[in-house]
Amino acid sequence: MKVERVETRPLLLRPERPIGSALGQLHAFGCILVTVRADGLTGENIVFTLNDRRTKVLRSLIDEMADLVIGQDAGHIAGFWSRAWRDVNFMGHKGMPVMGISALDGALWDLAGKRAGLPLYRMLGGASARVPAYHSGGLWLDRSTDELVAEAARFEAAGFTAMKMRLSAGDPDWNIDRVRAVRAAIGPKIRLMADANQGLTENDAIRLGRRLEEFDLTWFEEPLPAWDVEGLARVAAALDTPIASGETDYTRYGFRRMIELRSADILMPDLQRVGGVTEFMRVGHLAEAHDLPVSSHLFPEQSLSVLGALANAHSLEYMPWFSELYCERLDFADGSAIVPERPGFGFTFDEDRIRHLERQGA
Repeated sequence: MKVERVETRPLLLRPERPIGSALGQLHAFGCILVTVRADGLTGENIVFTLNDRRTKVLRSLIDEMADLVIGQDAGHIAGFWSRAWRDVNFMGHKGMPVMGISALDGALWDLAGKRAGLPLYRMLGGASARVPAYHSGGLWLDRSTDELVAEAARFEAAGFTAMKMRLSAGDPDWNIDRVRAVRAAIGPKIRLMADANQGLTENDAIRLGRRLEEFDLTWFEEPLPAWDVEGLARVAAALDTPIASGETDYTRYGFRRMIELRSADILMPDLQRVGGVTEFMRVGHLAEAHDLPVSSHLFPEQSLSVLGALANAHSLEYMPWFSELYCERLDFADGSAIVPERPGFGFTFDEDRIRHLERQGA
């Protein structure tokens, strides 16, 4: 089965209200819907930009890279990855070139699953039909403490047994008061994560991390800028709370360095930046060889299948930014996401909804 064509489609999504994090205000997502066609079958995937910045550049890159798959065997995904890796050598092996690889790689894997009539997690080896999940679609910096408490209660009432809140680079007392309020509201049995979104210095991260230890956090996420893996290793060594990081790292080579330095206790590959399903699995197995767990970042519909194939899967991040684009919905039970038994990723684009959103954005 040879790939006949690749289609890309831009789509602008806006959250119900702006999202406040240490990375700044998020007002929109510039999505690129990717479809690979072969023998009447389609493989689908999605990548995006924050605030619709450089979306045209990313889409153009994916379109340019389509010549690496058109006319090629759709099932030779490792072959595509190898060709693409060589192809982007001059541009570099981080940033948008890797995102372009990820976009096509994911669509090819979805296509492979549909062709085989198998759910992707089984094609990749199969480890578990359930993955612990945490709600990450709230508890933002722009919420008041009262809003945080109310939102945490809603997540718990919806059946989530884990959730994540954000931390500021500002007054540490302000952070501590908010974490204390959420922990008091949800009690000791609900897992609570906290994410600094790369906003702290090494010294401030250690000071704040030590004060956070009384709240029994599941992890303290991305306290330092992503490039400072040496500083992150020192933070990890200084704290009892596990450090989670990796969403901004590219390919197995970035994660290999993190592992060598012991920069994180939980690795968090992002399907868009790690290099797609192929490279996520490589990172997952590399982590397993060092007895480290992996969690996911964003893209819950796609990440669920990959985590379901890894014995060292820790948690699925449930961030429903793009969930409205699919015909199917994620299913949860007892605090875990149920890996779909449908072919491929198990989620297909909802064309009626997408056309409606296109008309709204026209």
